[in-house]
Amino acid sequence: MAIFNGLLGHATQVELADVQREYDRILAPGEKIERAYKLIRDMFIFTDKRLILVDKQGVTGKKTQYHSIPYKSITHYYVETAGHFDLDAELCLYVSGSALPLKKTFNKSVNIYEVQAVLSQYILK
Repeated sequence: MAIFNGLLGHATQVELADVQREYDRILAPGEKIERAYKLIRDMFIFTDKRLILVDKQGVTGKKTQYHSIPYKSITHYYVETAGHFDLDAELCLYVSGSALPLKKTFNKSVNIYEVQAVLSQYILK
């Protein structure tokens, strides 16, 4: 079912210990991963300092782009909760300097309120 959700572009939450080991080399000293979500090969990682978007490219996924978005650069955001017929929730981020918002879709297994709370915790500091 996780592969099916990934194919549809839906994110699922992953174990923090696994993410910490895999992405430790891109973290700043003392930076802590708070939450991580995966879309087949791509990930988005909430740390205590920034949002990291991991974009694996190509057939093998060996080429990878790491997008770092400091929380202070997020000008506003919204979440759209799942409904009766639309079972997916959506997070939409507006980043300063970018005309288009960044949208991510979550399946019903992810608590969108938790995602919003983590984001709010760091944006509103």
